[in-house]
Amino acid sequence: MSRTDAEKYPSVLVDPNEPVEDVKKYKIIGPGLVVAATGIGAADLVATLVAGSRYGYALLWAVVLGVVLKIILVEGAGRYTLATGRTIFEGWRSLGRWTSLYFGPYIIIWGFVYGATAMSASAMPLAVLFPFFDLKIWALIMGIVGLVTVWAGKYHLVEKLTAVLVGLMFLLIVGLAVYTLPNIPAILKGLIPFIPAGGLSYTLALCGGVGGTITLAAYGYWLREKGWDRPRFMRVMQLDNTVAYVLSGIFVAATLVIGVEVLYSAGLAVSSGDKGLLELADVLNDRYGAVVGNLFLVGFWAASFSSVIGVWSGVSLMFADFWGNLRGKEHGHPDTVTGGKYFKFFLLWITFPPMTLLLLNRPIFLVLLYGVLGALFMPFLALTLLQLLNTRRVPDRWRNGLVTNILLVITTVFFGALGIMQTWEVIAKAL
Repeated sequence: MSRTDAEKYPSVLVDPNEPVEDVKKYKIIGPGLVVAATGIGAADLVATLVAGSRYGYALLWAVVLGVVLKIILVEGAGRYTLATGRTIFEGWRSLGRWTSLYFGPYIIIWGFVYGATAMSASAMPLAVLFPFFDLKIWALIMGIVGLVTVWAGKYHLVEKLTAVLVGLMFLLIVGLAVYTLPNIPAILKGLIPFIPAGGLSYTLALCGGVGGTITLAAYGYWLREKGWDRPRFMRVMQLDNTVAYVLSGIFVAATLVIGVEVLYSAGLAVSSGDKGLLELADVLNDRYGAVVGNLFLVGFWAASFSSVIGVWSGVSLMFADFWGNLRGKEHGHPDTVTGGKYFKFFLLWITFPPMTLLLLNRPIFLVLLYGVLGALFMPFLALTLLQLLNTRRVPDRWRNGLVTNILLVITTVFFGALGIMQTWEVIAKAL
């Protein structure tokens, strides 16, 4: 290759032909669980509950489709990292300057707005369970606890804490769904693709809400932190990713069951905002007693706080790599990894400046940019993976097959349509 080509298509940093190891050697509680849990927040739970309360089990198939699409996306991000030894942002940068022009403003604005959203969501159930502190005080506490946990610990602490939170939310929410005695024939019928009148936006939301947006791309960084950073971990990564998203799909499906059996069957509804979860807790109190309602609030908190821990860790790693690349730092420079100064800067950024949004009304323009840039991230990820995984940026052995390419094209089109709809909704609300 010429010098120009070598710069445009950087060589891999690992041996792409090394043997692939047997997955039986590893315990499959890894980065996949972190990325899947991080992406399930209060907004996803509310959207699922509202969909269940309006359409019953008719959109259950959309949850399954969402799981499949996310497995494809996250596997692609992980495969690029393992096959090349490079980070996803290094891959994006090889595609041209336009990726940095999109990603740079997005991660800064996203961190600022999401920081306030995540802290507030994880504080809501605590403010109900322990009302001796105001909601804003609990939100500040959640943000600081997230900061201290990620700042002081390494990845293994994030992974273990996430596993505990996932176990807690899975036990409580899935257990509650079983407790409601769901209608099994109706559930099976809901697996048949069908979009009810007026249900398109909820269909897209359910497909997109199983496991996050920007955090999908953080998977490769957590693989590196885990030590799964070479092609020999490819099968381990693929199983880790699949198991994690199947579990997250079961969790979201359980939330849909609760929405159907508790709300839809009684003709009740909850708000579309985060407070809808608190309203559901009140309904559960009335129907099943305070113990069940409080257990739901604990599950709500576990789901929300797992997002705080995951985002504080993963997105800080992404920012550190992004900024290190712009500053000309070599791959793996200490400033760009966990504990580095760029990593710590973003940790502070996502914790303290967003606290001002807890005290003030959110600036309309900022929220508008946040909504638009966020809506475009999923098609951005799918489209760039198509380019990265079908060229010499990846060794032949690890490029996409025909089926994967077809699914990624479908994912690009699907999330592109979702992004356009979400962008239009954001602009319409702003106007």
